[in-house]
Amino acid sequence: MGIFPMSDGRDDPEIHWIDPRRRGVLPLDGFHISRSLAKRLRSGRFHATTDTAFEAVVEACAERDETWISHRIQRLYVQLHSLGFAHSFEVWEGDALVGGVYGVVLGAAFFGESMFSRVTDASKVALAHAVDRLRAGGFRLFDTQFLTPHLASLGGKEIPRAEYHRLLAEALEGTATFDPPGYSFSVSSAGSSAGGSGSTQFSTQTS
Repeated sequence: MGIFPMSDGRDDPEIHWIDPRRRGVLPLDGFHISRSLAKRLRSGRFHATTDTAFEAVVEACAERDETWISHRIQRLYVQLHSLGFAHSFEVWEGDALVGGVYGVVLGAAFFGESMFSRVTDASKVALAHAVDRLRAGGFRLFDTQFLTPHLASLGGKEIPRAEYHRLLAEALEGTATFDPPGYSFSVSSAGSSAGGSGSTQFSTQTS
């Protein structure tokens, strides 16, 4: 329906449904990888996984002074994950979880719910992996709810509500797979890069 849930804090029992006049989206064919991010992706400092620490990613996203992720919403996302509708992208530095993104999948749409970063660029690395996997799986829409300067720097844009609902309807009629057969991450296929077009491959582990 194009609405997303928010609460007023961790202990808020209510869920408020939001349908903003301007909607944030991250074009899957327009993700921008800066020279520094491309270097970070190829450095080997981080490794990425999917669906190996979903609950930990949601918990980390909620760990801030002001959060819309109430305990109730968190429990519901965990249920959606157990049903196969919600997924996470994790970024690790050694054994430490340092960044991540989670969202909900319906049809060929991915609804990015929240992300976090504990070290520089970790959330950008997670988004790069998310965009590349979603593109490979045939997704058409990456909904980010709102547009932030962080997302804008990566190619995110804001579109009117009516345009979003049109794109949503098209995506919901489509089919996509979150686990494309034989998939491996490539910096060059994740998006346009100011750092060249190398094709360094990174394995992405999935539970």
